[in-house]
Amino acid sequence: MAFRSAVITFPGSNCDRDMAVALEQVSGAAPLRVWHGDADLPQELDFIALPGGFSYGDYLRSGSMASRSPIMRSVVQAAERGVPVLGVCNGFQVLTESGLLPGALMRNAGINFVCRDTELSVENAQSLFTSGYETGQRITIPVAHHDGNFFADDATLDRIEGDGRVAFRYTDPVNGSARDIAGVLNAAGNVLGMMPHPERAIEDAHGGRDGRTMFESAIRGLVTA
Repeated sequence: MAFRSAVITFPGSNCDRDMAVALEQVSGAAPLRVWHGDADLPQELDFIALPGGFSYGDYLRSGSMASRSPIMRSVVQAAERGVPVLGVCNGFQVLTESGLLPGALMRNAGINFVCRDTELSVENAQSLFTSGYETGQRITIPVAHHDGNFFADDATLDRIEGDGRVAFRYTDPVNGSARDIAGVLNAAGNVLGMMPHPERAIEDAHGGRDGRTMFESAIRGLVTA
């Protein structure tokens, strides 16, 4: 079974090519490149990725304008049908702004842009995206963001923690995120938003392959389903 994926590009995206290259290298199949102004996605898609960048120049709030793009209606509908959706960095921001994930991404603590490798702890190794890892495993994935400070009220944080929806956690404070949360799943487990960039850690030439496991996990789970 061929793996069919799509990468959405918004005005200001700058990691869409990185995401497309990662998906093609790991799956062997080039993803469909979709412009934000398109209204529809193919029904037969197996995987949708919202890449990093600065959509609409982060005007108003990061991801807020992109979440109202025509294509996002189709992305939300696909997610509701169970299609896996990955949002990285700005893509994570778009997912929270569109209501597919809880919480919000605020300015980093210290109001500084953070660009470096970070160590993450795998908190949930049972999801489609994380089944190739072990719970508690430490992995290294780079970050590059100014608005990655994950915020939610205590009741929401308690709920997502209790439901096992924290996928990744920073092992050291990076941006002020509540409870050092770096990645969150939706209730159904088919939507993952994360600030670190797994597409930048898929081969040794990038400094490591810890991000490749995430793509391999999702592709293996979908192709063998």
